[in-house]
Amino acid sequence: MAQRRMLTETDRISRGIVEGLEGQVIAARIDRSPSVVSRDIARHGGRDGYRAVAATQRAATEHRSRPKTRKIDADPILRQRVLDKLRAGGSPDQVAGRLRYEHPGQQAAWVSHEAIYTWIYALPKGEVARLGILLRTGRTQRRPRGRTSSPGARIVGMTSIDARPAEIADRAVPGHWEGDLVIGRGGKSAIATLVERTSRYTVPVALPAGRRDATTTCDALITTVTAMPTALIKTLTWDQGSEMAAHAAFSLATDVAVYFAHPHSPWERPTNENTNGLLREYFPKGTEITDDQTYLDCVAAELNNRPRRILGYRTPAEVFADLLISSIASTD
Repeated sequence: MAQRRMLTETDRISRGIVEGLEGQVIAARIDRSPSVVSRDIARHGGRDGYRAVAATQRAATEHRSRPKTRKIDADPILRQRVLDKLRAGGSPDQVAGRLRYEHPGQQAAWVSHEAIYTWIYALPKGEVARLGILLRTGRTQRRPRGRTSSPGARIVGMTSIDARPAEIADRAVPGHWEGDLVIGRGGKSAIATLVERTSRYTVPVALPAGRRDATTTCDALITTVTAMPTALIKTLTWDQGSEMAAHAAFSLATDVAVYFAHPHSPWERPTNENTNGLLREYFPKGTEITDDQTYLDCVAAELNNRPRRILGYRTPAEVFADLLISSIASTD
């Protein structure tokens, strides 16, 4: 049996007109001012035309109540593009922005990140896993990342971030990097991470057997940095971890100045902090971290080919390549 639909104010005015009631009587019936009713009737074609308006509004209401086919489901090509980018590790925001970047002016090929989230959440749980969709995190609020204990002894001869040139802070000039460690289960494994501030290009550095003493870290960083284009590696900003105690030897071997952030101040190295969060997708807390550089290079390739909103949905690899070309051209 069909359910009875509650009458709207328009329906009730229309019914009063059919019954031949005066406007004042209709107004009293629906508990409205007579002037409100008379203006509404006049606005919609008078007593003769008002019933047609009521029928149109009912049709619009019924149309709005029907479930709509989502844009992603209605377009197989768009659906496949979204799936491919999600499976490659992109977030809904990155996927939506990249589609706009790849298909400028083609709104049919675009979809908002809200629509992607809605589509994902509407899928059955088993279907989400079957499609290979993995969202980064289920957290509803940000957790503090402060240390649980005080850092060790002050590093000898360090240069504070306060002395870092302003051009580094505002990212006006490329070639300035941030670094840190990502530590595995029980502190028994670790890698160093380097991130270029302008392009967000990421370079993970394997530490042999997970050792993170100053000598091992320094040697690993020297090997990595000396293989980079010198025009795009000028300075490095690190925290005050003891693994960087040999910073003077590092600077001597690479001609790269090292600046140290203040204790308990991860926001002074925001690019590196964000990148380490992305790396945790591959190396969750409480798991061992490999010292296989080839594997780490594969992880970096995936991260560097993800579109970023901060880059206008270009990828770090694309931006870094353009910076490298510009630096070579400027020296010719």
